[in-house]
Amino acid sequence: MTTSPISGEKELSPEQHEEILKALKARFEKNMNRHQEFEWASVQAKLEAHAEKLWSLHEMERTGGEPDVVGHDNMTDEYIFCDCSAESPKGRRSVCYDREALESRKEHKPQNNAIDMAAAMGIELLTEEQYRELQKLGNFDLKTSSWVETPANIRKLGGAIFCDRRYDTVFMYHNGAESYYAARGFRGSIRV
Repeated sequence: MTTSPISGEKELSPEQHEEILKALKARFEKNMNRHQEFEWASVQAKLEAHAEKLWSLHEMERTGGEPDVVGHDNMTDEYIFCDCSAESPKGRRSVCYDREALESRKEHKPQNNAIDMAAAMGIELLTEEQYRELQKLGNFDLKTSSWVETPANIRKLGGAIFCDRRYDTVFMYHNGAESYYAARGFRGSIRV
């Protein structure tokens, strides 16, 4: 991955560009149950037309997210990619919810926070609704949990929400936004 020093644009090398397309195609073809009505050629054409989004997908892949197509927005004609790793992406765990939570910790601060990491990657945290939709496509977070976008009224009171799947049921929980655990990360999505 390279960053242009003048423009600050995030660009992939030709090898990384080819590598991420190959990984996305293989995952797409292996998991047709997630997107039976779509064809890879159409998805690839969108990716080639919006190459800047490939950098974000590469970051999702690099951090263990295993991004895949999970839907299409007919209104905007965009494919929706989401982290489809079985567990919360390994390279995005042990983080608190946001910068305010990180700065509120006096000691034992985590390395980062979910909101800033997602923004730096060019992706968005899943909402609770998106998380529940993802769980209809498979069994995710059986041993881990994932921060999800927290409503402002909950965050204002110091809390944040996360979800997981236990006992064949998707649960939503709350925690102090400053908390972090080795088994909690976050899942993201991007539209292309």
